[in-house]
Amino acid sequence: MKRVPLVPFPLEKVRRFSRILIGFGETVSNFFPSLGWDLDQSDIDLEPREWCSVALFSAGFYFVLLFGLMMSITRVARVSTTQAFGLSFLVGASIGAAAFLYISMYPKLIAKKKIRSLDENLPHALHHLLIQIRSGVPLFNCMVSVSKGDYGQLSKVFERTVDEINTGKSEIEAMETLARENPSLYFRRVLWQIVNALKSGADVSSTIKDIVENLAVDQTMAIKKYGAQLNPIAMLYMVFCVIMPTLGITFLLALGSLVGLSINLEYVLLGILGFLVLFQFMLIGMIKSKRPLGI
Repeated sequence: MKRVPLVPFPLEKVRRFSRILIGFGETVSNFFPSLGWDLDQSDIDLEPREWCSVALFSAGFYFVLLFGLMMSITRVARVSTTQAFGLSFLVGASIGAAAFLYISMYPKLIAKKKIRSLDENLPHALHHLLIQIRSGVPLFNCMVSVSKGDYGQLSKVFERTVDEINTGKSEIEAMETLARENPSLYFRRVLWQIVNALKSGADVSSTIKDIVENLAVDQTMAIKKYGAQLNPIAMLYMVFCVIMPTLGITFLLALGSLVGLSINLEYVLLGILGFLVLFQFMLIGMIKSKRPLGI
């Protein structure tokens, strides 16, 4: 990984620059107990203390940069030294802290994105496996076919497993390793069921068929649950985006005419418009975060 959002320079360069902060990074990494796991799952070849030192270096870089920039701007604007220092420190510290938190959480975001990619493609890949196995194709060849298919992160995972089998590992050992190291709960369950079927000598096609049916049932239940969650969200939209603005403007106009209150409708409408944009943006984010896989 060469570039990371909000890291000011290529990662390898920042890694060298931030070695002086490695002691602070080790202390800070204790506040992120799952950071090591997240780094492994996001394929970032750094230790937790190294990653935290990178985050600290980036935060310090943005603090110094913005502090100096704001001091220059405020001095040109003839702001007093005390106010200029306070404003510059506030802006630099805020942006630096935001950069530190984002970089610290970045491996977790990548790991979650990887899990979602695996779960989205899992039913389609299992159908692929099921069709191939029922056609008499050996399991190894089926995995090779999936690794060459268009299944996103899942194809890459199968490709690594195929490479391990080609180097001498048995299918069971390679799949057990994949099951232990994989971040997706659904995928781990599938792999362990296939491994158990291989160990017991059961029909793998029947096992995969049962897994596909169970996934379809789970997906149907998740979609129904999602539909039920949309009802209160739709009610919130009606109340805050339709009813309240309309009644609020009517109430303000009536109140202004009764008590002789001077109301600047231009500012009121702009404020309501800003509130509606922000609230609808939040609603869209809520709907997207609750959306189940497959829809």
